[in-house]
Amino acid sequence: MSPWIVGASAALAAIVGARPGAAAPAPLRVGPGATGWSATGAGAVRGVTVGPIESALHPGHGYGTARSARAMLEARRLGASWVSVTPFGRVLDLRPSGVDPTFEAPHAENRGAVARAVHQAHAEGLRVMIVPHLWVENGEWRALIDPGDDAAWGRWAASYREWVVGWAAVARDAGADLFSVGVELRSWATTPRATSLVEVIRAVRAVYPGPVTYAANWDDVESTVVLGELDVIGVNAFFPLAEREGARLPDLVDGGRRVAAKMGALAREWQRPVLFTEIGYTTRRDPAVKPWEWPDSMKDVVVDEAAQADAYSGLLAPLVEEEWFAGFFVWRTYADPDDLSQEAEWGFSPRGKLAELVLRDAFSTHWAADGPRPVGHALARDAALGVGFF
Repeated sequence: MSPWIVGASAALAAIVGARPGAAAPAPLRVGPGATGWSATGAGAVRGVTVGPIESALHPGHGYGTARSARAMLEARRLGASWVSVTPFGRVLDLRPSGVDPTFEAPHAENRGAVARAVHQAHAEGLRVMIVPHLWVENGEWRALIDPGDDAAWGRWAASYREWVVGWAAVARDAGADLFSVGVELRSWATTPRATSLVEVIRAVRAVYPGPVTYAANWDDVESTVVLGELDVIGVNAFFPLAEREGARLPDLVDGGRRVAAKMGALAREWQRPVLFTEIGYTTRRDPAVKPWEWPDSMKDVVVDEAAQADAYSGLLAPLVEEEWFAGFFVWRTYADPDDLSQEAEWGFSPRGKLAELVLRDAFSTHWAADGPRPVGHALARDAALGVGFF
């Protein structure tokens, strides 16, 4: 085991320091079967991704700072019950030999900052998922990583394992409630190479005692072969809800029903609940046609808050009464709520937009994973489809 992992527990206490009121909630245990999330007693996941500040020019604005504490407070006031925290590691291109753990600040500082962010979230009564991401420096997509031959893949797997198990140790020591072993690793998780990814998952389990997921992409999760190793099937759920521009809300809801049918079948096949580890729509016309398009590369965009809000409604409304559905995390807000440099006005963030109203309603309604509906509670599905909620 890496000397860093061995020493992580002792170092972390000094880095984080004591924080009154920041005790972690009780550990979660996911029950068997597609509806097993209800057994955790935590209710459906009503989550917000709180991203890091992706610029070394903004010291004091990221995880674990006073600004980050305010981001957690905002998430709780929005009605969230969870936040997702996303530390990054770097690779140069799609043929990496290993992971550089440094991102915007020295790795030791980032470990401490993430741990403090977990404590800040717990102090607000929020549970926390830690999701280590890979940042590809040349701008390519991490799903296409291919180190080369067997020997190169072996070196890659060993380095990735050390990096992600190191974050699992931070998750353990900080009391994080859920851990993702990776994000969108298609070339690994959907191929015969996945045997080494299974070894990574088992190494994480040897360190981290809580439930484990993996965030597959929406268009390859059905081909992902490691789902049986997980407690929860994670999906970065940037599903298209319409094929043509100008689709109206009923069309988007129909698209959401198709997503629900497909993911419900997956949950029953693998006998695991499904968690949408990321959902998001940009603030522009027709965001549900190609939701995965990154706003940084867009020009001459027409800002459309109503279209973003309708896309959220179309995806979420058909899921309210699905017992296999564990919940979702919105992509995303930032560790400094006021740092507008992180994305354009037409970006993914719902903060201060019409989509925020949709999320407030979604967070406040009763979801199947919450357990039995309180006596006299209106049918959530009817409400979600237009009788007063979403």
